Amino acid sequence: MTDTRPEDLPAAPEAVHLSAQYQPGEVEQRRYEQWVSAGYFHADASSNRPPFCIVIPPPNVTGVLHVGHALDHTIQDTLVRRRRMQGYETLWLPGMDHAGIATQNVVERQLAAQGMSRHDLGRERFVERVWQWKAESGGAILGQMRRLGDSVDWSRERFTMDEGLSRAVQTIFKRLYDDGLIYRAERIINWCPRCLTALSDIEVDHTDDEGELVSIRYGGDGDPEIVVATTRAETMLGDTAVAVHPDDERYRHLVGREVELPLTGRRIPIVADEHVDPAFGTGAVKVTPAHDPNDFEIGQRHGLPSLTIMDERGVITAHGPFEGLDRFEARPAVVDALREQGRIVAEKRPYVHAVGHCSRCKTTVEPRLSLQWFVRTGPLAKAASEAVRDGRTRIEPAELAKRYFAWVDNMHDWCISRQLWWGHRIPVWYGPGGEVVCVGPDEQPPSGEGWVQDEDVLDTWFSSALWPFSTLGWPDDTPDLRRFYPTSVLVTGYDILFFWVARMMMFGLYAMGGRQPFDVVTLHGIVRDQYGKKMSKSFGNVVDPLDWIDRYGADATRFTLARGANPGADVAVSEEWVQGARNFCNKLWNAVRFGLMNGAVAGGELPVAEELSTVDRWVLSRLQHVIAEVDEQFERFELAKVCDALYHFAWDDVFDWYVELSKPVLAAGGAAAERTRRVLGHVLDQLLRLLHPVIPFVTEELWTALTRGETVVRAAWPTLDKSYLDDQAEEEVAALQRVVTEVRRFRSDQGLRPSQRVAARLGGLGALAPHEPLIRALARLDAPGDGFTATASLAVPGGVTVELDTRGTIDVAAERARLTKDRTAAEKEIAQNRAKLDNPAFVAKAPEAVVAKVKARLAAAEADLARITAALASLPADGARSEESGIEATGTAGG
Repeated sequence: MTDTRPEDLPAAPEAVHLSAQYQPGEVEQRRYEQWVSAGYFHADASSNRPPFCIVIPPPNVTGVLHVGHALDHTIQDTLVRRRRMQGYETLWLPGMDHAGIATQNVVERQLAAQGMSRHDLGRERFVERVWQWKAESGGAILGQMRRLGDSVDWSRERFTMDEGLSRAVQTIFKRLYDDGLIYRAERIINWCPRCLTALSDIEVDHTDDEGELVSIRYGGDGDPEIVVATTRAETMLGDTAVAVHPDDERYRHLVGREVELPLTGRRIPIVADEHVDPAFGTGAVKVTPAHDPNDFEIGQRHGLPSLTIMDERGVITAHGPFEGLDRFEARPAVVDALREQGRIVAEKRPYVHAVGHCSRCKTTVEPRLSLQWFVRTGPLAKAASEAVRDGRTRIEPAELAKRYFAWVDNMHDWCISRQLWWGHRIPVWYGPGGEVVCVGPDEQPPSGEGWVQDEDVLDTWFSSALWPFSTLGWPDDTPDLRRFYPTSVLVTGYDILFFWVARMMMFGLYAMGGRQPFDVVTLHGIVRDQYGKKMSKSFGNVVDPLDWIDRYGADATRFTLARGANPGADVAVSEEWVQGARNFCNKLWNAVRFGLMNGAVAGGELPVAEELSTVDRWVLSRLQHVIAEVDEQFERFELAKVCDALYHFAWDDVFDWYVELSKPVLAAGGAAAERTRRVLGHVLDQLLRLLHPVIPFVTEELWTALTRGETVVRAAWPTLDKSYLDDQAEEEVAALQRVVTEVRRFRSDQGLRPSQRVAARLGGLGALAPHEPLIRALARLDAPGDGFTATASLAVPGGVTVELDTRGTIDVAAERARLTKDRTAAEKEIAQNRAKLDNPAFVAKAPEAVVAKVKARLAAAEADLARITAALASLPADGARSEESGIEATGTAGG
């Protein structure tokens, strides 16, 4: 653009002062404290505004803000801030999860550093110690949420172990128990030998690990022989059968026979079961019901005994030479013993296979037969499936709904008991005579000698599954529950769609009489680095959003994350992109500063369109298109497209064009300048409102300075005004932009300094004639004076010609190279379009509009080629000199 700077133009009286540069560190904390103290984020359940509610996916009390949180919260805050500006009664409810295993581990590590264990304290004192840790050290993430700008209602903050939510947990447990949907049974569960507790599926991370696959021969010495393969040789000590498929001809004659189990002296049957895949391995599998979930099911079908051969720490308990060995010590010892007996048929090492690990301590998980509490998920999962199928809850993007159905339509019963002390203790008491009593929140537990409460606590996901309604006051009939349930949107990662979302759906529908917990579930992906690689400490590519906030500001961090947030897709980020977002915030700051210094007016009625200049009508028309596009993309949760539209409107239309086009008008003064000041103020006002949900801090600072308003947080969201749509103005300014852009391109190609002015004669302006002063100002062109000699000419599409006196300014060889490149491109375009039109099949089958478009492209390319050819022909031979200046002469330049 031109070199005119804000200080070159007259300042408006009583202009609000903005510093020369935006300093996020001086703004963010101050503004956030003002927002909270003013109550802008507080929701009023008694208002008559339409409700909009999001309950925040509760971060762990042990957690700190990582980049995944930053993405999740940025999306939620953007949605909430927009709805607030649209006049909704918005509730964004914050809180934390008690994070059973993670929190207990933190406190146990503290005790271990003092040479103690939780057993030294006892259960009651240990739980008190955990509450003390929470009060002193937990919840750091809440302060970090403030730094990001989360507009949550802090007066409604909840914790999954607070009194109200504990009552909700006990209430729903009692109801499910009474309805036969909670039961206690021996089942195979995920077990962590380090944490000494059962784990839910979501608490198990699967990785491809190197191990070995050992093929073992069972039987012999008069028994039939059969070969099985295993990656866990030590578990063969607990085998109680060998299974084959009933249709496998190789083994049909062996079904019902027995073979000797090596190393044990026990005899085990050969059974037929359809679970066996005859095409995998030998088609025969060892069956260890107490140590494998599939084997347990086979054992149940065939009445097989379940032999537990290791304890809760993974130590072998089977009598014999392996007793007392850790499972990983026993594995090679068992293989060696089998090898000595000649029973090892094959060994494959390394053998890569999926292995489950405790998500907290990374210990290899052991499938273990254990007496645990379960939720009978069948009817609950069916209801959760139907709620999405019948449209009560919509999943965005829609293609991820099939993943949801794949999970809920095939859900296993859910193990909800954990062998921990920190958490919601299971409200079941056992009597001395074998009595079992489940106690509700308003009931007294049994008293008397011999009554004891169940030692286990509930899975953390049990209480978080109640989050959308327990946080609103359930089981009581509260104003918040009536007003804000069902919640409007759940924003979460697709990676926990199955575990958390499905469980909230099940419990919400059950507790709330078939009413869904949220109307929409919008899913995002995980954050990756700029190369698409998953972030990992081992890769060294993990980013700390707090570090970005420190260095570039919360707005730049938020804008970077939001600009990559396509529904259901992973989000790539890099520090370079955060720097670019910071530059965008700075550019916005400078634009508003320019407006303030030049009297931009952001209040009152706009002049009627007929009184406005073409440029003013153009920018107002562009604004209407952007408002419409932003609203459309917001409703589709396409935040990346929202940010892209706003970025290009702000940078391309407002900063690069409208601000520059307004400078000559403002400098000239008069009525036209006053109208432009009003339009400039309006456009900046509306732009700041549109950007506020994504970048709240800088927009608040600028909007209050520009409008003298109290806050943009509760300012009205822009709405489309079709009366300002103006195709003619947009076409006219687009033509002006083409002329200016072509001249600038020519200047750049010739290496002209931006400040160097060149005499030029403009022809064929037509409707652009009134804009000639603007064209000259932006393109740095002087009027032709005496002695003007046209040494180069530009033919701009649309009929405009620009003749320039470039004596002493350009290089003929460079101009010839540029035109030759343009000619090649035009020839290629002609060839491609002519080939299509010469193809009878294309002309016959393509829609008429498509054929017409190809013809138009061909005609335009042919016109370009003619113009470029003429320009090349007019160039002097290389090395030609100008008589007047003694330098190389130049000829016509094409566009």
